[in-house]
Amino acid sequence: MLPRILSMTVVVAFLVGCAATGPKPSEVKASFPELAADQGRIYFYRTKSIFGAAVTAEIRLSGEAVGRSTRGSFFYADRPAGNYEVASSTETEKKVTFVLEAGETKYIRTYVGLGLIVGRIIPELVNTEEAEKDMAELAYVGATK
Repeated sequence: MLPRILSMTVVVAFLVGCAATGPKPSEVKASFPELAADQGRIYFYRTKSIFGAAVTAEIRLSGEAVGRSTRGSFFYADRPAGNYEVASSTETEKKVTFVLEAGETKYIRTYVGLGLIVGRIIPELVNTEEAEKDMAELAYVGATK
């Protein structure tokens, strides 16, 4: 029984350690630059869920790599108004599309779904209220200016 408890403790400690580290939104948002008149801001985040904690994948915004889906983290990208596609892939590619207006903020949450061989990183568009609640305790992993 004791070896089982010890191994479970090690697994939980490893998974907790997989979360990103960095400042919380309340500590860095004021330092983010103001948006240019023709741009919008897109936040990308992943909650601290233990499910699939070790699974990470590159996030692409209309084909351009902008970051990684990492447990407990967030970052943002400013882009001109227009149509966008967010994609991420492990064993299969998952996508979400949206229109970004000038001055608008969008939130893309990524999460791990079940896959045949490995977990799949799935992006989804989330409303502002839900996203801000989700992001409150996450770590900023982008560059601070």
